Parts: sequence; structure tokens; C-alpha cells
Amino acid sequence: MSSWSRWLCDTDFIILALKAVILVTALYLMYAESAVVVRDDVINHRPIIGILSQEQSKYFHTKYPENYTSYIAASYVKSVEASGARVVPIMIGRDRDYYRELMSKINGVLFPGGATYFNQSDGFADAGEHIYHIAMGLNDAGSYFPVFGTCLGFELLIILASGRGKVENREKCYSFKNCRLNFTKDFRRSKMYRDAPEYVVDILSSDDVTANAHQFCILDSNMEKYNLKNDWLITSHSKDEDGLAFVASVEHKRYPFYGVQFHPEKVAFEWKASKHYPHSLKAVQANRYFMDFFVEECRRSGHRFPSHSEENRHLIYNYKPEFTGLLGSSYEQCYFFEPRGTV
Repeated sequence: MSSWSRWLCDTDFIILALKAVILVTALYLMYAESAVVVRDDVINHRPIIGILSQEQSKYFHTKYPENYTSYIAASYVKSVEASGARVVPIMIGRDRDYYRELMSKINGVLFPGGATYFNQSDGFADAGEHIYHIAMGLNDAGSYFPVFGTCLGFELLIILASGRGKVENREKCYSFKNCRLNFTKDFRRSKMYRDAPEYVVDILSSDDVTANAHQFCILDSNMEKYNLKNDWLITSHSKDEDGLAFVASVEHKRYPFYGVQFHPEKVAFEWKASKHYPHSLKAVQANRYFMDFFVEECRRSGHRFPSHSEENRHLIYNYKPEFTGLLGSSYEQCYFFEPRGTV
């Protein structure tokens, strides 16, 4: 064989080897446990976050004869706005196309806390299930789309991850007090806490500054029962009135999904005296971190409304909050949607 022929053979071999290396690398990135294909160049300084509404409570039915379909506590809206984002309310009782179209134009979704049930048709849980699966599909397709759940919204995330059924994957517990966070050993591995300032971590771990208001919770056993620890990272616990340790914060290992059992929004924006929410400067600073983190995550989404006029039609500014605290509600203000007329 001539030197020229040998050179051609060597060149062909090198090319084939390089192709093999590229293929293996691509497959690894596609199937690595935490790999989500995202655009690193997206920095959206005008993020818009959807907040999911929920069924109007029986209490509100007695106060508002308009018989509204759903509501959102204004403290969630204020919390998102304080972190530099705007809000679009997401209605319940719609088909999946409604949620898919809206999510293509916004940059993340917040599942708020509340007091509704998960077994009501066309309600909070059904809408949340649509959003959860659409969000997974968006992230799998390379479109970064974060979801954050607070209290009831956090429990919904875990129940959806478990698979909804007659038996809900959560436990009875009682916590209507302010707690500290007991961080797990590897909490700094998480996206949520990886860059958290040391002073924020110190406050959260040493002072009772997280506002809790729940009669259900997620335990480690709930996470183990459905093998959720394979996909979710537990980052902290708190204890209820009976000393039961419950999961206080989690995040998904693959998707930008986050949840906290406590209420960061109440510390700065809810003022009912009998609730004894913490309002110290340290409490406000520490709880401010969570929505700042989530909004920063949403800035990685490049979704936009096609026009300013359509954007304006969807924004929460089209609705007027009611002073519900004046009527005895634990919420100072609420937004109400879609009146159905007097019952």
C-alpha cells in the first residue's frame, strides 16, 4: 500500500472516531439524570408569571353574592411583583389547550396555597395537572419553564408526581406556627439554595421565621412510598405542633420545579394579628429570597406575548383586589374571577 493510500485510511479512521465521540457525548447529555436542554443565552428582563386561581371558599360565598368561580390572594401577586415580575391570573375549569396556549406566552407558574380539595372536578388540582404535564413537555423540548408550589401548591406538586388517585400521597399534620428550617446535609447541592446568601441560610436555620398554616404535609415516607427521592431532592424539614418532621422544601432533579410547605408571601403582605406571622426585618429579608429566586429562574424563559395589546388583556391589572381582611378573612386582599350570579 502506498503512503498516499495509508494516509487516506488513517484520515477516514480519524473522522469515524470523531463522529463516534460526538455521538456518545450527545447521547450522554440527552440522558444524563439532570440534563434539560435549555438556551443559556435567554435573559428576559420582562418576566410574566402565571398564578393559578382556585375555587372560591365557602366563607367567601357568604360574603360575595356574585358567586365568583375562583380567587387569588393578593399577597402572592405582591410577592411576585416585589421580585420584578408581572402576573397573569390562570383560570380553573378550562381544557388543556387553554393552559398550553397561555404557557407558551408566560415564563413560569406559581401554584399558591389555599384550602381547596384535590378531588373537585375542573378545579385547582385538574388545572394544576394540565400545567404540570405541559411544563414537563416544554422543558423536555428545550424551553425552560419553572414551576413553584407554596403550601397546598407544593402538596399538589408531590401528589401529581405520585400519580393522582383515591388515596392522596400526603399525611395529616397540624402546623399553624412559625418554624425554622432544618436543612439537609446536601442542601447546598440544590439550585434553590446553592447561591443563597449565608445570612439568609443562618436566619432560616436559627430563627422561627417561616409562616406555616397547614393541616396536611408531606413526610419522607410519602417521598419513599412512590420512589420520589429518585427525582426530587429534599432540602429541608420543619416540625409541627406534635414534633412530627415534615418536608419543608424540595426541588426536582431534572425540571425547574420547586416547592415549599411554608408561606414566604405572608411575612411581608398578610397582617391578621391573630395569625402571629413574623414581620421582623430578618424574617422579611429571609422570606424575600424565595420569590427572588423563582423570578430569576423565570427570567431564563424566552416566552412572550405576540403583542403588547394581548399582553395587557391578560395582566392582573385588569382586576381590582377586594379588601377581604375587613370582612374577617386571613387574607388582606383577594382578586376574584368570573362571577356566576347570585346563588
